Amino acid sequence: MADMNKLLGQLLGSGAAGGFAGGLAGGLAGNLLSSKSGRKMGKKALKMGGIAAVGALAYAAYQRYSAGTPAGEQVAASQSKEPEFVPVPEGSPFLPAKEDSAGQEALGLLLVRAMIAAARSDGRLDAQESQAIFQRIESLGLDPESQSLLVAEMGRPVDIDAIVNSATSPEVAAEIYIASLLAIDVDTAAEQSYLAMLAARLNIPPDLAAELRRQVEAQATL
Repeated sequence: MADMNKLLGQLLGSGAAGGFAGGLAGGLAGNLLSSKSGRKMGKKALKMGGIAAVGALAYAAYQRYSAGTPAGEQVAASQSKEPEFVPVPEGSPFLPAKEDSAGQEALGLLLVRAMIAAARSDGRLDAQESQAIFQRIESLGLDPESQSLLVAEMGRPVDIDAIVNSATSPEVAAEIYIASLLAIDVDTAAEQSYLAMLAARLNIPPDLAAELRRQVEAQATL
């Protein structure tokens, strides 16, 4: 059985260029096969494990959003000091307890699927490109179970309805959005449209979406 926490951590931190796209990409076409890379999670974050790291970003964003801190003050604060990583409480809506292994595995798989969907938002992959990705997966050094799972997920059609319907709480919705942001650099109209659509379908308020983006952008300094 694949360790989803470990797999997600490897995807978030893989590749010299960084990030999910950087870890899987070569240089052909589309986000999964381009020189563009998603945001690379910092070492401080990944020490928590992949699921907890995504949860910590969403948790921090939610705290700021709930406190009602004006966006201008948030930006000033982020520029004045290194972003802090507050571990997300286990057993909270952001992170199932360790005893709930099924819950953690399900959340990890959901976040991986969200990353794949985001990375594919800029175009389709033909058979040659898909084969190149599968070869890149083989070079990541994953355990057999994780490699098989990732290959299977890459071969599945993107089901955005299933991803959205799996957001059983606002907290999980925020984590899906965070994972999607981490998968790509948002620099095309298709990516911007996809993220706008995703935020709308996940019922993420604009101010919260902006704070989630700020948390991801701050990763560059960690």
